[in-house]
Amino acid sequence: MARHSKLQKQVLSLYRQFLRAGQHKPGFLPRVRDEFRQNARIPKTDVMHIEYLYRRAQRQLDQLKDVNTKQLGTFKKPKGQN
Repeated sequence: MARHSKLQKQVLSLYRQFLRAGQHKPGFLPRVRDEFRQNARIPKTDVMHIEYLYRRAQRQLDQLKDVNTKQLGTFKKPKGQN
């Protein structure tokens, strides 16, 4: 089995933190899984994009851990736009 890079280990750790933080908040786990699965298709060589998403996810995790958080907003492009 291939060894994971430092960034891959950080992303996996972040994923586990999200799963733990979202356990007691209804509707969060499916969203977390979908988001990570969608971003898993990003090429490993696109390090800048992965690091950007990692930093953004860290901020979202901090929001999720807040006891007052009931939902997280999303920004999506309309279909047909790239």
